[in-house]
Amino acid sequence: MLAKLSTRPSIRRCAVAGATGLALLGAGLPAAAAPSPGLERFYDQKVKWSRCAGPDMPKDLRCGKVTVPLDYDRPERGTLDLAVARYRATGASRGSVLLNFGGPGGQGVGQLALAGKEFMDLTDGYDVVSFDPRGVGRSSPVSCGSASEDALDATDGNADVADPQAVLAKLREAAAECAEHSGPVLPHIGTVNAARDLDVLRDALGDGKLNYLGFSYGSRLGAVYAAQFPQKVGRMVLDGVDTLTEPLAEQGVVSARGQQTALENFLAWCAQDIACPFGQNTREAEEHVVEVVKSLDEDPVPTDFGEAFSGQDFAGALGQGLYSRELWPSLQRAVARLLEEGDTSGLEAFLHGGFTLPPARAHRGLTDPQDVPLDNLPAALMAINCADDPDRPSAARITRDLGRLRARYEQASPVFGRYRLTQVLMCHGRPKGTDFIRDEVKDVDTPRMLLVGTRGDPATPYRWTVETAERLGSSAVVLDNRGEGHTGYGSSTCVHRKVDAFLLYGTLPPDGSSCGSDHDTE
Repeated sequence: MLAKLSTRPSIRRCAVAGATGLALLGAGLPAAAAPSPGLERFYDQKVKWSRCAGPDMPKDLRCGKVTVPLDYDRPERGTLDLAVARYRATGASRGSVLLNFGGPGGQGVGQLALAGKEFMDLTDGYDVVSFDPRGVGRSSPVSCGSASEDALDATDGNADVADPQAVLAKLREAAAECAEHSGPVLPHIGTVNAARDLDVLRDALGDGKLNYLGFSYGSRLGAVYAAQFPQKVGRMVLDGVDTLTEPLAEQGVVSARGQQTALENFLAWCAQDIACPFGQNTREAEEHVVEVVKSLDEDPVPTDFGEAFSGQDFAGALGQGLYSRELWPSLQRAVARLLEEGDTSGLEAFLHGGFTLPPARAHRGLTDPQDVPLDNLPAALMAINCADDPDRPSAARITRDLGRLRARYEQASPVFGRYRLTQVLMCHGRPKGTDFIRDEVKDVDTPRMLLVGTRGDPATPYRWTVETAERLGSSAVVLDNRGEGHTGYGSSTCVHRKVDAFLLYGTLPPDGSSCGSDHDTE
């Protein structure tokens, strides 16, 4: 799940549990205090920093790369480069704090460039660093071509009832197309390998311990790192805490239900404005949204890139704009442009995180920014979530349960249900994911870490924070953010201050303490 740290629509990313990916090799890995044999050369590198390429990159941001093995079990079989970016500490630096903005599939370099001002307080003591994880952004980006749209088509209408075998066949074809477009990184994608990359990056930055701030999916990455490298954990904050145990099918229902609630809140807000494109009656507005999704699925709108903008694209774009109240005015304008002018560009900025780039084949060196595939975000999200999930229902079970699942998802949300279910179904045809996260990420023996849960979070419900804290054990300290929106650091002044105090000075709030909503003081 991707954190929402800025009000700029150009940096929106997916923040839902999805599904598509291949099995992770070498998942059951012991905690390591020193590099395993064959990995020493990856721990013997330093980042060479230089001005970041691109006209919109901040002048004080520096970029570089770190080389990691494609396959940690067989490091001699190839490497890939990870794109990294850094803001230098303004004074004496005590090392680095690494950021992961979530997704999975969010680009760390681009997000840091666009939302860096949110973290300038941390430069009082740290270099602030982020990176594109393997398979993401410039780091050997994965792609599915048209496979995602094909899968949505396969689950349209009554296809699951009329011919479930045909649905499964199309899902297997979609899996093969993802593998064809993604190249050699796809079998080695996933959080367990990303956490090992994180340790190589820690060492390349010259840090003995990992100081870390992970949002949403980034909390899963941080927890996995803590289980693999407990002796290397420094000050760690997990904000918008992901589940470590719930199956993807359950995560999808939670996402659909949470986004439906956020949509209802958005429409109630929108209805107060005479310019609201859905009108001033909230019940009619909810019905209108459902009608728009259905109409666009039946008759998609062409875009500037020749691709059709469907009802499921509309649902995906809405989902991105609902994660922060600060985005609602931009979302309202984008919807109005579609309904009044047939202009999809505003919604596409939400759907694709602001990137409107042509598709490209992945390769193992750093990919040029202009060649990152348009669908990299959803493709990476699905690949990583599938690689992290050990559940692979048989074809017979899917055939038996598909109608019931679809009814359950549509009950959770008539707008987002099908979109979420299709992402879960796209695991079909891929090898079983790792069981390491579900079985091994618990009772971590690390210094105390801070977990932030937001009561009104539409993507990562507060109960996940409590459950994950209990699972991680006595090291976990919970901060209860009694506000709205996905994650707390970018929306709550209180959370922001407490997180900074811990990262900069080691000052932890009492376990179970809370922050009130900023709106309560207005």
